[in-house]
Amino acid sequence: MFKGRTAPAALLGDLRPSRRDFLGALAAGATLLGGGEALAASSSLAARPPAGFVPLSIPGKIVKVTKSNTLQPNGLWPTEASAKVMLERVMTELTGLSDMGAAFGKFVHKDDKVAIKPNGIAGKQGATMATNKELVLEIVKGVMAAGVPATNITIFEQYPSFMAGTRIATKSLVLDPAFPAGITVVVHENKDASMAEIKVAGVMTKFVRPFTEATAVINVGLIKDHSICGYTGCLKNITHGSTINPHAFHEHRASPQIAELYAQDVVKSRVRLHIIDGFKVIYDEGPLDTNKKRRVPHEAVYATTDPVAMDVVGWGVIDQWRKDNSLPTLKDADREPTYIRIAGELGLGMYDKNRIRMREVAL
Repeated sequence: MFKGRTAPAALLGDLRPSRRDFLGALAAGATLLGGGEALAASSSLAARPPAGFVPLSIPGKIVKVTKSNTLQPNGLWPTEASAKVMLERVMTELTGLSDMGAAFGKFVHKDDKVAIKPNGIAGKQGATMATNKELVLEIVKGVMAAGVPATNITIFEQYPSFMAGTRIATKSLVLDPAFPAGITVVVHENKDASMAEIKVAGVMTKFVRPFTEATAVINVGLIKDHSICGYTGCLKNITHGSTINPHAFHEHRASPQIAELYAQDVVKSRVRLHIIDGFKVIYDEGPLDTNKKRRVPHEAVYATTDPVAMDVVGWGVIDQWRKDNSLPTLKDADREPTYIRIAGELGLGMYDKNRIRMREVAL
């Protein structure tokens, strides 16, 4: 573990773009911005915060809170007490406010409709590696403490098995009784969408209704290796977890598609906060939890408003675990997640490791 506010090169790796990658990013941006009608359609899908409310945004800032002995006896899930104290501290360090209602109130307003997006694909069989219900429950409590009623909070995933993997609800979408009454739990199955189609990276798509009907989205992702795009964390949990045809955006290691999808106004205007469930990580053979030897305890919770910076840091975590276990880096394994660099060049966050400030707190 490193100290200080700026992540070192040893963790983040040499992430400087090559000239070819830079030109590719420019081409990606040209594709994204091409066509007046497409721009108008995209802008019309943007969410508007409640009148007079400006959500907090701190590009390049990440807070990481670690704690030992956080996992339950099964070694899979955090204790309720650990999830609570770690979320409270990470939100305090991010906002400077110790009251959870005030801290979450920097990101959501009482009049918002809030959607929470966990990640359950690797937990669908045995609930071994998914966003943990203990952390999501504390996030829900924080959002409600900010004044948002339970009836304006939705937790959504792609499929019933994914939601069951998080233990937030069963496959029949029966909400865990620990959650406040009124919370909505839904799955979209890549088909529940009401918006008009938009073209992204040459492919027609829609974002799903639980996402587009929200005015504010909280992303609760993981840190995982990914067999196609190399890494999955903040950006991909939103882009491929909230569209009707995610598999149409997998070519060329999903780059630049992930960056271009996230750059849409329908996304940028909604996602306000990223909380990373880092109690465990998968450093190889992901995104599914197919080899328990590649799933390791990490015992950390991260918070940021910058998905690019967080994905840079998460990528570094994965590469360090790979090096420590005599595996090639993602780049050397021909799975470099170049979409993260392109996302930075599209203005979606900080990619330059020298501009990323990570505050680490050990409890």
